[in-house]
Amino acid sequence: MDSKYIVEVAPAQPATGNNPYSYGPTYRYSGSKDGFPTIPGVTNLYENFTRSVEKYPLNKAFGWRGKVDGKAGPFKWMSYADAGKEVDKIGSALNHIGLKPGMKGGIYGINSVEWMLAMQAYNSQSVFCVPLYDTLGENAVEYILNHAEVAIVFFQAEKAAKLFEALPNAKTVKTVVSFGDLSLEFKEKAASFGMTAYSQAEFRELGAANPAKPVPPQGSNLCTIMYTSGTTGDPKGVEITHSAILSSIAAGALYLKDANYELTEHDKFLSYLPLAHIMDRVLEEMFIYLGASIGYWQGDVKLLVDDIGELKPTLFAGAPRIFDRIYSGIKAKVNESGGLKKWLFNFGFDRKLKSLQAGKRFDQAAPIMDALVFGKVKQRLGGNVRLILSGAAPLAPHVEDFLKVTMCAPVVQGYGLTENCAGGCIAIPNVASMASTVGPPQPQQEVRLAAVPEMNYDPNGTPARGEVCFRGPALFSGYYKQPELYSEVVVDGWFHTGDIGEWQPNGALKLIDRKKNIFKLSQGEYVAVENLENVYGQNTLINQIWVYGNSFEPYLIAVVVPNEVNLITWAKANGVDGDFATIVKDPKATKYVLGELTKTGKAAKLKGFEIVKGVHLEGEEFSVDKDLITPSFKKKRPQLLKHYKTYIDALYEELKKTQTS
Repeated sequence: MDSKYIVEVAPAQPATGNNPYSYGPTYRYSGSKDGFPTIPGVTNLYENFTRSVEKYPLNKAFGWRGKVDGKAGPFKWMSYADAGKEVDKIGSALNHIGLKPGMKGGIYGINSVEWMLAMQAYNSQSVFCVPLYDTLGENAVEYILNHAEVAIVFFQAEKAAKLFEALPNAKTVKTVVSFGDLSLEFKEKAASFGMTAYSQAEFRELGAANPAKPVPPQGSNLCTIMYTSGTTGDPKGVEITHSAILSSIAAGALYLKDANYELTEHDKFLSYLPLAHIMDRVLEEMFIYLGASIGYWQGDVKLLVDDIGELKPTLFAGAPRIFDRIYSGIKAKVNESGGLKKWLFNFGFDRKLKSLQAGKRFDQAAPIMDALVFGKVKQRLGGNVRLILSGAAPLAPHVEDFLKVTMCAPVVQGYGLTENCAGGCIAIPNVASMASTVGPPQPQQEVRLAAVPEMNYDPNGTPARGEVCFRGPALFSGYYKQPELYSEVVVDGWFHTGDIGEWQPNGALKLIDRKKNIFKLSQGEYVAVENLENVYGQNTLINQIWVYGNSFEPYLIAVVVPNEVNLITWAKANGVDGDFATIVKDPKATKYVLGELTKTGKAAKLKGFEIVKGVHLEGEEFSVDKDLITPSFKKKRPQLLKHYKTYIDALYEELKKTQTS
């Protein structure tokens, strides 16, 4: 492969008796061809934190929004020096109550300054941090507390009720610490479970009265056991070491430097993606390494835009669902404006997109249109964003293009899993051919593709396609108490992701499906369902779509959550009355949406068997609360099938009648 972004470090490898997989060549990021990057003098995350405490003591470290007349005011800030003092107190308290290196401490709540301080205190005493979050599913908190043998839990006051549901059966928890104040009733209830309860203030005072030296970990020690949501079964505890996260920080710094987007201590980051997920965790640790500023949101998605506007972050990271909302919101306002404003927006959009696709930098593509039109739109992300990173799931091409044009900043997609510290690949800013790809390997990873014979995916073919496999210092150490699962996915040191990738000529990786989401229709045709959902999702009428098929049926069908504004606009123009919930039940609306899906599929040159033949319209989005998607917005396909089975069966029956009549 002729690319300046990656280099081949090992040739293709055929299948052997010990290893049934056939592999393509092994590639690395060109900037790390001679070795993986490191952070000199830093061997663990406690040192990563204390380095900035010493180097940037007066810098703004962690911010939160204070209340002014009952409303959120400007961000208030804790300096690195003050944060260091707080961590010392909490760490001393941990030591005083008897926590030893290797024990586990939970944190339960939304991202906050208190969350970060508790985690850094765990690092200071070599305690493994175990994030807790109820969106993993019913009884997940109780399961994790027991499975990880958690000894202490810091928690947000709003999570107290759910925590107390789990505590009576939590065999190892001896201490709970609230980020807020505690009532006497709360303390008495905890005591009835054989536990001691503190407020954060009381716990800090305990540490101040009983100072203890830190017990820093080794780089090879575990830092966290992070339970992944998955799509089926109990969550898995992914074991991640200090050195794994540090390697990702070093890699991110090198990547940004090479891309001319080097971050410094003057940058700002908004913390709203869950700290219980690896993507946000690594990003925040990188900002700490830089001595930069992290502002924590209020915890309400309805107030997120306000938090963004107040903080004005310089790097913005999000999941596709967030960007989908931004896209739909702006498009709706443009359509409502009508007349000259709508024409000017669309004219400017088309002109700038063509310039970007021709290879011009984002700031040189259409400066006049930026000044006239898009300068105002970019304020949705605060106005100071220099780079936008999308991760957790594929970003639809039309949304990626829309953000690049309207936000006046490069948009890059990243790809990684908890098992490789989130940083597997990231696209290069301002490289037009990287659009709709996840870019080359990050500097701390090696990547190769494994053959998938049943789908004719050949990592040595043209194009090179196969299952994506990673190796490198950022890889996880195992699944806690489940070594058999680790051996299933790590073969000869290579982590098999289950994702299907395709190498592009420029050295970028493009994800085209999940290995387990490939299925065969009754006529023998294989279907890559996630790719189809991405195609259909390009239609602005579609907010969410789940495409379904099986080996007993010849057709694909889908459940669609339409875009409310666009569907209501169609309804008014076509004599369909009622609110959104009423319109989605109207057969005329169903027929219209199915027709739009057919048009989109044909325009994308999908094969006949890939065209959806039946559709059910849903008025409410697939959500974590309904257990239909994971916290990182991946579809839970078995749960979707169970939830919509009645409609699925009815659609197939109707199709059979139609085909035989």
